[in-house]
Amino acid sequence: MSASRRDFLKTIAAGVVTGGGGFTASAAPKRLATDWVVLGNSGVKVTRLALGTGTFGGRVQRELGQEAFTRVVRHAYDRGIRFFETAEAYTGMPEMLGIALKGIPRDSYRLMTKFRFRNAGDPAATIDRYRRQLNSEYFDVLLIHCVRTPEWSEELKPLRDAFDDAKGKKVILSKGASCHGLDAINSFPGNKWLDVALCRINHKGVRMDTPKRIDTDETGDVPQVTARVKQIRGQGTGLIGMKLIGEGQFTTAADRDAAVRFAFNDAKVDAVTIGYKSTAEVDEAIERMDRELNG
Repeated sequence: MSASRRDFLKTIAAGVVTGGGGFTASAAPKRLATDWVVLGNSGVKVTRLALGTGTFGGRVQRELGQEAFTRVVRHAYDRGIRFFETAEAYTGMPEMLGIALKGIPRDSYRLMTKFRFRNAGDPAATIDRYRRQLNSEYFDVLLIHCVRTPEWSEELKPLRDAFDDAKGKKVILSKGASCHGLDAINSFPGNKWLDVALCRINHKGVRMDTPKRIDTDETGDVPQVTARVKQIRGQGTGLIGMKLIGEGQFTTAADRDAAVRFAFNDAKVDAVTIGYKSTAEVDEAIERMDRELNG
């Protein structure tokens, strides 16, 4: 093959034909908040942006009342958000979310909830109760909620076994844990049981992980958490970011822009969850992510 022929084929591979017969470089695909993405090696696809229901333990969403909350959920769905998350610890929110989603085809959205392991009783019975609360035969993601100790995985082995059993029965499609504290997140790299990890991540360390095993207002260790979440994602665990806007403390556009860039460009999360109290906040989040993901 002549050099000129090889050069021509390289040009074809690197560009597209324009209407005028010339070539232009192919643009990278635009990333959007409502794109479907795969959570690591789990095989579960979710939208890059989720609607969360746990702002201040669900108080913000709960105080909307069912009608207003349903309006926010339906608006998010209509805008393309198809990933919804809740937890039993967010008192009343699983039931409210189940009502809000009623009548929407189950296969058109993804659902994540979290298992409160203290005083849980029989795990299978508890999971069945969660399914009734959310009017769903299965969960796309089920997480052990709020692990804090480095030994959590061994301490909760019976619960992990119950999750494995539920996954085998397709009652859950993927499993994992949500992390609170440096002791816990330091144990996530190398843990092959985790299909999905939910981790607190933002550029300022607000409401993020510290050495303490309780949630505090102290600034979290951003470099250490960032290093760990990169390791978590690198091992094939699906990575979802939470506390993206500091549990609502980032009120300026500059901080919220920076938070999106940090989560996706520095921490390399697959998806993020944000809680909303209005349709306008849903629109703002989508528009911000669509802009900052491609900036």
